[in-house]
Amino acid sequence: MSGTSEIAAPRRGVGRPTWLLSPYALPLHAFRIAAKCALPLIIWFSLGRLVRWGLLLLAATLSHGSWYQARLVVVMFLFTLVVMTSLATTAGMLYAIRDALMETRARREAGEGRESLLGALNRTALVFAGIYLTWGFASQDVRDFMEIDLRRQPDRILVDVFAGEDSGVMAGLISLDVKISLVAMAVAYLIKTFFGRRHEAGNGRLSGILATFGELAFVFYGINAVYAAVGARSDWLGSREIVAGWQDWTAEANASVPGWEPFTGFIGEIWPYAIDALVVPLVWLTVGILVYGAYAEDTRTTIRGTRLERAVVHVERTHNWTRLALIKLGAGWTGRWIPLLNSLRLTVRGGAPLFGLFALCYVGLRVGGDYLGRAGGYLVAIDEPYIWFMTHVPVGFVTDLLVTTLTMCLVAATFDLAATRQRLGRR
Repeated sequence: MSGTSEIAAPRRGVGRPTWLLSPYALPLHAFRIAAKCALPLIIWFSLGRLVRWGLLLLAATLSHGSWYQARLVVVMFLFTLVVMTSLATTAGMLYAIRDALMETRARREAGEGRESLLGALNRTALVFAGIYLTWGFASQDVRDFMEIDLRRQPDRILVDVFAGEDSGVMAGLISLDVKISLVAMAVAYLIKTFFGRRHEAGNGRLSGILATFGELAFVFYGINAVYAAVGARSDWLGSREIVAGWQDWTAEANASVPGWEPFTGFIGEIWPYAIDALVVPLVWLTVGILVYGAYAEDTRTTIRGTRLERAVVHVERTHNWTRLALIKLGAGWTGRWIPLLNSLRLTVRGGAPLFGLFALCYVGLRVGGDYLGRAGGYLVAIDEPYIWFMTHVPVGFVTDLLVTTLTMCLVAATFDLAATRQRLGRR
């Protein structure tokens, strides 16, 4: 996978005026990409959404009936395909607009950058899935499954409650027996390990995709086992000395440290907004960089040229067991933050204002999408009861289509400007 910085500078003039390389031209560049690639973006989004909702409906339908546990195994399998569909749709939308990027033309002039969609998806699927799971994007898939399961038979949950029965509505993802979950986890683990090693060795055109499927299935089947175990252990955990000690310490700090409680309360209030406004846009930018092939997979490449690289050299000189322990302890942190740090580093190299404007535009699209959905609901509102069941879906589809396509164009434009400015030596 070639890095952006390794591409030779193209011949003077990439076919664009100089002012278009300014970070403040980001919105205009994103709209230009959207106008040029509107049709393939709409097709990719529509097909992806159709397949996704078809799988969700099939999973919700199969989650009720005889042979319940066997049905739930299939339901979890279909839910894994739902997430794979979301990954493929996002990658497909980003891939569809790569020909509109200045960086793509520069790569092709240098004899690089010609890669099929299957190759890009196979190369990026594992890291893409890690980001998808780590940052909670799968929670929306869970909510959609529960919503579609409830709307299939809106009255069933109430009827069964009054009858004293468990309807199983909205519980298809957490009702699998623990023993069956463990067996399915073991199978998924074997799949992800086998194809993951083939992917690391560069063998197999689909090894990365199959390893990603095994990784997702391992996580989702494991949710059932964890869900059952947490309920049994919550009381035990709450009485443990270290937990009780932590609670006592925080209570004592709130009482004795001046301003501690207002400070922690203020941090707790602004933290979710900081995540939504700064971290989540960076996550989507990381996804774009993954698809366009300018992503450094490993920690060593990400920290190259910084003081942290010397620390890695010392770690590599330690005993093998020490290195293994450090890798295990840092696996969660590196999987969550290292891809984002690499993306931030690339973006800042293209000009610090670029990331700020990207985050601002991202938040603006989200806020605008909320208002657009509300306005659409008002426009199609009718006095007849329950009509909103039919109007809610098309309004939501149009809103998601506009917000998602513009977001993908914004991500592509940000990557394009950052990579081009870095290649040309601009700041």
